[in-house]
Amino acid sequence: MNDFDFFIGTWDVANRRRTDFLDAASEWEEFPAVSHASRHFGGGANFDEIEFPEQGSAGLTLRLYDQETGQWSLYWASKRTGTLFPPVVGRFSGGRGEFYGDDTYEGTPIRARFIWSDITGDSARWEQAFSVDGEKTWLTNWTMVFTRR
Repeated sequence: MNDFDFFIGTWDVANRRRTDFLDAASEWEEFPAVSHASRHFGGGANFDEIEFPEQGSAGLTLRLYDQETGQWSLYWASKRTGTLFPPVVGRFSGGRGEFYGDDTYEGTPIRARFIWSDITGDSARWEQAFSVDGEKTWLTNWTMVFTRR
């Protein structure tokens, strides 16, 4: 239930994102961010706000641990849309977290995957990938490398 305790605090974030999340040939853009994360419910909830100053945007993530299933649900909200996206659900195993959910991207139904990996006391890696073919193939479209401030 304390899987996201590593994330508490302030982080500098190096972002690398495709300009089109479904096009493997699209260009990558890079930009910085700053994330502030906090722990709640004795470790059963985690909240962070991330600011993308060069993008003029921000987002919030709420992570909730379901004690019955042993899984986390991760909910993302974007300043740009003002909406809460459908959750991705999953768990950590061997220091790696994998989370999956259904969503749409520009009208196309997608399966989303978030992976948390390379977690240390001062760094972590997050990546997002989408599948449009029922998880046969994945296109990684956003990565974040976190360094503790």
